[in-house]
Amino acid sequence: MNSVAQALENLNELTSGELFLRLGRIFSDAGHELALVGGPVRDAFLGRKAPDLDFTTSALPDETIKILKGNVDAWWDIGKEFGTIGARIGDDTVEITTYRADEYDETSRKPLVAFGKSLEADLFRRDFTVNAMALRLPDKVFVDPTNGLQDLLDGVLKTPIEPEISFSDDPLRMLRGARFASQLGFEIEPKTFEAMQAMTDRLEIVSAERIQVELTKLMLGAHPRAGLTALVDSGLAEKVLPELPALRLESDEHHHHKDVYEHTLTVVEQAISYEKDYGLEPDFVLRFAALLHDIGKPATKRKEPGGAVSFHQHDLVGAKLAGNRMRELKFDNATIKAVKELVRLHLRFFGYGENDPWTDSAVRRYVRDAGDLLTRLHALTRADVTTRNKRKADRLAHAYDDLERRIAELAEQEELGAIRPDLDGEDIMRILGLKPSREVGEAYSFLMELRMDEGSIGAEEAEKRLLAWWNAR
Repeated sequence: MNSVAQALENLNELTSGELFLRLGRIFSDAGHELALVGGPVRDAFLGRKAPDLDFTTSALPDETIKILKGNVDAWWDIGKEFGTIGARIGDDTVEITTYRADEYDETSRKPLVAFGKSLEADLFRRDFTVNAMALRLPDKVFVDPTNGLQDLLDGVLKTPIEPEISFSDDPLRMLRGARFASQLGFEIEPKTFEAMQAMTDRLEIVSAERIQVELTKLMLGAHPRAGLTALVDSGLAEKVLPELPALRLESDEHHHHKDVYEHTLTVVEQAISYEKDYGLEPDFVLRFAALLHDIGKPATKRKEPGGAVSFHQHDLVGAKLAGNRMRELKFDNATIKAVKELVRLHLRFFGYGENDPWTDSAVRRYVRDAGDLLTRLHALTRADVTTRNKRKADRLAHAYDDLERRIAELAEQEELGAIRPDLDGEDIMRILGLKPSREVGEAYSFLMELRMDEGSIGAEEAEKRLLAWWNAR
């Protein structure tokens, strides 16, 4: 898209379906205005269909329900207190919201909901000009009071009103700025960015759940580096993800180390490039693990004799820090566990093939420890190679190729993904005369280690080894 004419053509083409005409007519026939608004209009200009269809109307919620009854397949009023009514028409789900003219209490996380009188006023209260465009239906009249289309063409994010007022009204809009920088690849215009820098403290009234949603969307965007850079350079990251700016470690003339912050952003980008190779795209767990994989380095940084800098056990420290931060951001337990494990395991490969080759037992343990995260660990480990030394990069790539080859061979021979000891819990209790107890678990662990070290040795030999281990306790 490089012209207003092309943009309007895209919008007209993507809103030519029966859905838009039908909704527009039933509201018009009832004496009310209806317009497609916000993200769907923006995305139509960009030549793509938005995941959500948002409309705004002059009708109050009860009036909207009355209009929809009998004209849609289903409707619901779960957002009625905020003026939003949902509906399903065929395969499409829509949300229709009464014009808003909200007011905000500076100490409150929620707006004082007030309904507005006009579409133009509703558009001025939105977050960014590129989201403040609308298409009146059914006549398809384009409405753009904040010049959002030109900003869309220019790739610029700016607020429809003074940014200080907009961000004070809803501080989450500052995080949305970074999120849209990631999703759209747009730049935040200087005046808007300066307001973000000056108003970071306003984020303190925003709930962790809302912050988490924006951060997740940012990480899943097409240009996360742009969004993350905006977070750090604005100072917002200090409020929502302080571990990220902390990666800007100081160095001196005697002790040098890789720029951990820039390395991290590169790892995120490279992890995304590996998603397609491993059938993972887009994958939040992988991307967030790439972002957090080195956050243990500031706490473990040590200056060594001769000018080296070490970060011993930063993988373990980082896993703990990642879990703590994600819990504060109210992520679910499964996501926290997955990211923590990837951070903990991200160094496991390094050293492979440098001295003594890994035994089959070591390869089995690598697979076992990664579990269902193995594919993500492959992608993260490869992404973590950011050296400019081509020979070193090639050597590491070939080494990981070899590890994956060995995993595939062992998997074919032994079904690595479902490794179990040669005897199960029932066998252990029968052979040792035990009831369910801690000792059964210890015996199972012994047999699992045996399985890791030697592969399958058969039930008869496993029983002999189990009895010898038990009698030697």
